[in-house]
Amino acid sequence: MGYRHDLWEIAASRNGVVTVADAEDAGVPAVELRKLAARGALLAYGKGVYTHRDVPTTPFTEPTIAVALAGEGAFLHRESVLDLLRIGQFNPPKIRVGTRRRVRRVLPEWMDLEYRSDVSDEDLARYDGIPATTVRRALADMRSRMPPDRWELLADEALRRDLIADQDAATGKIASS
Repeated sequence: MGYRHDLWEIAASRNGVVTVADAEDAGVPAVELRKLAARGALLAYGKGVYTHRDVPTTPFTEPTIAVALAGEGAFLHRESVLDLLRIGQFNPPKIRVGTRRRVRRVLPEWMDLEYRSDVSDEDLARYDGIPATTVRRALADMRSRMPPDRWELLADEALRRDLIADQDAATGKIASS
């Protein structure tokens, strides 16, 4: 098989997204990504992030792109985590991405990047391969940003779907940070 197929396999396992780092790990030179993008097989988003046109997009594609564009160590946070997991009803105008390091890239308008030194490794998880804060942390971050009755409905839904533990809800661990 060729590079195009190798990249398809990577993209198929990453919500349609492939990065230069992923490609190089699989033995595909970065120049081949640029060639395939020029030929229309890949769609470039900037800074070494592409989507493969032969892999169908999913609701997880855009969040995967956002985290990849922000670079290593980036993660979804706040309502973007809840929206990704379909907890409650959100229609955020921007995908919220957090990072614990400085990012000097120009990012698309549909992204909101925030420096988050307060997020520990314990507060991070992966949902369908996408780095994000845990649901518990996302709920804690959102507590002071929304009406209490709506927040309680979100916490109840997360608890019902086993996305947070009973003791988190009982002990108040999802109180605002």
